[in-house]
Amino acid sequence: MASAQPTQMKAWLYSSTTNGLEKNLYFDASARAPPAVHGNNVLVQVLSASLNPADYKVPEMGLVGLVAQKFVIGTPASPGMDFCGRVVVSGDDATEFLPGQLVYGCLSQPGQFGSLGEYLVASASLLAHVPEGVEVDHAACIGIAGQTAYQSLAGYVSAGDKVFINGGSGGCGIFAIQIAKEMGCHVTTTCSTKNVEFVRGLGADEVIDYSVEEDLIATLRNRGVVFDHIVDHIGYPAPMYRESHHFLAAGKTFVQVGASGVGTFVDRLIWPSFLGGGKRKYVVFFFKNTREDLVKMGEWVQKGAVKIQLDTAYEFEDAVKAFEKLRSVRARGKIVVHVAKP
Repeated sequence: MASAQPTQMKAWLYSSTTNGLEKNLYFDASARAPPAVHGNNVLVQVLSASLNPADYKVPEMGLVGLVAQKFVIGTPASPGMDFCGRVVVSGDDATEFLPGQLVYGCLSQPGQFGSLGEYLVASASLLAHVPEGVEVDHAACIGIAGQTAYQSLAGYVSAGDKVFINGGSGGCGIFAIQIAKEMGCHVTTTCSTKNVEFVRGLGADEVIDYSVEEDLIATLRNRGVVFDHIVDHIGYPAPMYRESHHFLAAGKTFVQVGASGVGTFVDRLIWPSFLGGGKRKYVVFFFKNTREDLVKMGEWVQKGAVKIQLDTAYEFEDAVKAFEKLRSVRARGKIVVHVAKP
């Protein structure tokens, strides 16, 4: 290892999520830094962190969240999983990452030392070097949303396929539209009136404005069985999967990435088709953190095939405001927090 590791750092911390994680965040200028790195681990000084709904949804999952906080995450903890930063120290087996190099990635799950702390530890196998020309803020946005969008499409679609993306203006939807187009697909997506031109600008071929459509399911049914793949980021309208055989081709897959609550997943999974449930293959998406996908996404960003859409970049002292904006569901693009100066 190359240099001494810090024992303290500045960080936003929480020990409870009562009434919402952001209401419990407090700033500590001398918080405990992560323990010494060994083996394949790398200590990273975080420059920018991007926020995702999972950053507050997982710790807030009722009894599950309480158990996670106590036995998995540990408290006090810094929230945040996505990051871009500089290598400080590498373990003896992480020889490809040298001090000072810019790297990006994401933690696979919320932990005690998240990206709203000045330092975090990541496995070298889950880090990627920032490609030349890619901005720090943009690299910080790739981890969860970029990989999620890619994995919800890769292996399911081929060039020429028609893809329906329900929820095109959110964090994952923005990536999914661009990735599907890069894969050669025809993309239909949904959004509100104010975002119609925005998602068209991302490459969507057809846009359904759910603000003016009285019955989205009827609109889809009227199109006929035209889609080769469906990615649902929002879980609404509730009957969408049950009715999907009217617009999703036989043998094709309906991938559920997000929903307003666990009930959506449970209902769609357990209701059999002969009792009125869905008649197409249903997959609940599970995120897989891999360097291979991080690198691929970074290459697409570098060449301009995928353009990072930033809603707001907050300074470190405004981290609470960043979480408030995230929870408002009014963000059009990614929310970034500047943790340290590049």
